[in-house]
Amino acid sequence: MQLRLKAALAALSIALTAGLATAAPAAAVTGGEADGSLHPNVGLILFYSPDGRFRCSATLITPTVLVTAAHCTVDTVGKTLVDFRSVVALVPPNGYPVAANTATGYTQAEIETAGFLSGTAHAHPAYSNFTDLDNWNDVGVIVLDHPVTNITPASIAPQDYLDAYAQPVLNKTLFTSVGYGTEVRKPASGPQKPVAESYPLIRRFADQPGQKLTNQILQLNGNINDTRGTGGTCFGDSGGPTFLNGYIVTVTSYSYTNNCRYLGGYQRVDIKVVQDWLAGYIHPAA
Repeated sequence: MQLRLKAALAALSIALTAGLATAAPAAAVTGGEADGSLHPNVGLILFYSPDGRFRCSATLITPTVLVTAAHCTVDTVGKTLVDFRSVVALVPPNGYPVAANTATGYTQAEIETAGFLSGTAHAHPAYSNFTDLDNWNDVGVIVLDHPVTNITPASIAPQDYLDAYAQPVLNKTLFTSVGYGTEVRKPASGPQKPVAESYPLIRRFADQPGQKLTNQILQLNGNINDTRGTGGTCFGDSGGPTFLNGYIVTVTSYSYTNNCRYLGGYQRVDIKVVQDWLAGYIHPAA
C-alpha cells in the first residue's frame, strides 16, 4: 500500500486472515458509541491491494456510489466488497469471503455469492499520496455493480460549506465521525497497555470538536478525555464520513498518533477540486 502503510495512514488489515497490521492508525472510532441504525448509509468496504486485504469505511451518496478516501481506492486489485450491516461480528470470525486469487482480488461473483455488494474503486486523479498538504485530495469512490434500493443516500455538503465554521466558531462546533475502525482500549487480560482491538467489529460514531481548518483538511480533536466530545477515529475508519448538520463534510484521512486519542485529519469534500470530480459520478453524462 505504498506510503499509506509506511506513513501509518492506511486502513487496518482485517483480522484472522492476516492478523493486525503493524502500521499505525489510519483512523476507527475510539470511544464514542455503537451506531446502531443512526447512519445506515455508512458501510464497511473490504478490498485487496498488492500488500494484502484491508478494510475502510464509506458512505452511500447515490444508489450506486459511495464516497471514501483515495488511500482506500488508489491501489486496489479486483472488486471491492461493501457491507452496510451495523454489526458485522462481536467476536471472530468475521464471515467475509477470501478471494480465490488474492493477487487479483475479489471478483463480482465471489462477493455476490457471499451475500454482499460489489463495486469498483476509483481514486481522485489529483490525490497526492500524502505528499502535498495543499493538494491532499484524499477522496475516492466505489461504484456499485447494482444499485442499493433500501437505504437513503447521504448528502454531500454544498461547496465551501465549512468556510463558515472557521475559528473562532470551529472549536465550539461538534462534528460526528462514523466508521468501522478498531477501538484502542485495554485488553480483557494480559498486559494492560491500550491496544487496537478489532472486535467487536461494529459501526461506531463519535462527536469531535473542531481544531483547525485549511483549504483541504479539517482537523478534529479525538481525545476521549475531552469533555467537549466523545472520542475519535482510528484503524479502519479511513474513508468514513464526518457529518455536520446532516451533511457529509469530510472523509477520514489520517491520524497523528498510534493510540488514536489525539488529533485526526479529515479530507474536505466541500471544496471545488473534490466536488467537480464527484459530480462526474453523482451526475454522470448520459
